[in-house]
Amino acid sequence: MADVREETGQGDATGPTAPVARVRNAVRWDARSVGRAALAAWRGPGRERDLFVQSLKAAAAAVLAWLLAQVWLGDPMALMAPWVALVLVQATVYSSLVQGTRQFAAICVGALVASGAQAVTDDTTGALALSLPVLMLLSNWPRFGDQGVYAATTAVFTIATGTVSATAVGHRLGQAALGAVIGVAVNALVLPPIHLRDVRENLAALARETGDVLHIVARDLYDGEWDGKTAVGWVGASARLQDRLEALRSARGWSRESLRLTSGPLRALHRVPAKALPPEEEDERFGRVTGHVTALTRTLAVAADEERTPAAPDAAVLRRYARLLELIGDSCRAEADRLVHGGAQADPLLDERTESAMRELHERLQEGLREEAGQGPARTAVLGALLLQAENLWADLDGGKPAR
Repeated sequence: MADVREETGQGDATGPTAPVARVRNAVRWDARSVGRAALAAWRGPGRERDLFVQSLKAAAAAVLAWLLAQVWLGDPMALMAPWVALVLVQATVYSSLVQGTRQFAAICVGALVASGAQAVTDDTTGALALSLPVLMLLSNWPRFGDQGVYAATTAVFTIATGTVSATAVGHRLGQAALGAVIGVAVNALVLPPIHLRDVRENLAALARETGDVLHIVARDLYDGEWDGKTAVGWVGASARLQDRLEALRSARGWSRESLRLTSGPLRALHRVPAKALPPEEEDERFGRVTGHVTALTRTLAVAADEERTPAAPDAAVLRRYARLLELIGDSCRAEADRLVHGGAQADPLLDERTESAMRELHERLQEGLREEAGQGPARTAVLGALLLQAENLWADLDGGKPAR
């Protein structure tokens, strides 16, 4: 048992070997993560391969800028060109262009302020003390974005080299411009990054996780062993769907940006065609589906609260409702499979037998609603709200409305 605890890093936290075990486990975990990422990049397209390609592009842009600036042009101040080219191979071509403009402006400001400080003080330490506070304040200017810090670093390079002549400053600015052009050009012309896969993956994950939540709720309702704590778990699971929805919206924003400034020929260089992007209506549709699931779980949480007036419906009615949720959850999972494979696979809601079963369950639940009405408004309110949310889910997933 001691050996097992040592291997898993769960031994005595105060023992002398505990820190070593934690470090060893952390290193082992990181090594496995790197191995999994490398294997994923090797197997096929994905985030890991995109990161690998982007890293190689940045390195290639820096080497190309160095060769052009130092080897071919013979500029002794060629450091700026590969430095700028390296950091400007961004996640999108549009981002590269915007960041390049901001960085070049920051570098110009840094070089000019540093040269002025050096001319005024005629001392390296004095020039640093005079210019860096001003430049660090300017780095927070929103116009610079996250490139403002390059104004200060450029000043350090400029002052440290001791060359503040107009020619030296001109060389630095020219090298920065050269590096920016090379970085943007490499990013735009060599496998331009077009982020469409993340939208599809996040949309499919949202559909699958929505189906999982509905299946969990259906299972607990069918078993009849649920209480306030169980309902809180359902609410938490539906809240995590909102996080997935936000990730989908973020991915959609990245996809829009990646399609900017990338013409048809440039997109043809990329392995993912623009037509692979799911329409934005899909985001809106599953946004509504997520909202319905959240409302459904909150209704059940209210019904499970003994201090609240609404009461849970009869167990037999809830079992029929659970079966209906299970079928809707199957539809969500089928939507996820369709999105992953990019094909128009048959949706269970469109299958004649499944739709017939759902309509039958819906009719029986409506009968149960009328029966519950005779037992008081509290039960009727809960079942009516639950039935309404199920109808909304059905309508958004099927594109139609259940028969009344």
